[in-house]
Amino acid sequence: MKWWSIPFGIPARVCMAVAAGPCLAAGLLSGGAAAHAAMPPVVLAGHHAIYDLTLESVGGGDTVAASGTMSFAVTDACTAWSTQQKLRLQTVSRSGGTTDLVSDYATLEAKDGHHLVFRTVQTSNGAPVTQVGGEATMAASGGEIRYSQPAGRVMPLPAGTLFPMAHTAAIVRAAEAGETSIAPLLFDGTGADGPQYTYVMMMGWTAPPSDSPFAALSRLSSGRVHVAFYTPSSHDMRPDYAIGMRYFANGVSDRLDMDFGDFRMRGTLRSFTPAPETHRC
Repeated sequence: MKWWSIPFGIPARVCMAVAAGPCLAAGLLSGGAAAHAAMPPVVLAGHHAIYDLTLESVGGGDTVAASGTMSFAVTDACTAWSTQQKLRLQTVSRSGGTTDLVSDYATLEAKDGHHLVFRTVQTSNGAPVTQVGGEATMAASGGEIRYSQPAGRVMPLPAGTLFPMAHTAAIVRAAEAGETSIAPLLFDGTGADGPQYTYVMMMGWTAPPSDSPFAALSRLSSGRVHVAFYTPSSHDMRPDYAIGMRYFANGVSDRLDMDFGDFRMRGTLRSFTPAPETHRC
């Protein structure tokens, strides 16, 4: 379970007007390349968002209470997307013990899908748990990950692997095209175990207006999706982690439903600030 990996989505997670590569990959994976090619490119949006995380339900595990916040910032760096995510999660066990989990996650992702710089730092009650960092490169035939933490680790990336923002764009594009599911490989840099399988179900796409309280989102089309993450080396049919959310056409998400195994949490978009329209590359 990757409690720190909440995609921008998925999070996770680019397909701008000049970056058709990730979208084409999504079309091939879903069997709809021809239909996708006729659609306009997905234009993702720079923004800053804050989510409140509240406990939805508990199962038979040790966790009896949980709450938290997540902030997510996406900056258009012209040829790349810069993202910063901070997750704070407080949990209470059946014995009354409390745990404060904090994750700082940052990436710089080339819009052409060829390069990703990543860093994740996690702490539990202030003590370091994991640090992961490095860079990944992709070409049509595949790519590789070169970790700086853990030092010296190099792993291959299969052809078609998507980075986080491209993964988000692939989901939005498939939903807009009327696809019901896609299954792209994802590498997001949140762990030292390489890429993950993802299975994404789209549950319809609705024309605006929506009921979002934020004007910049209510005027966009949107749809509900469910994303499950799997470790390639595992033979367990259960996902490591799953998240449901509503995606808007610009890649922003709300109404998060996060399944951590023995408990579920809801994420509510409390604050949303679009990037200034004066930004020019």
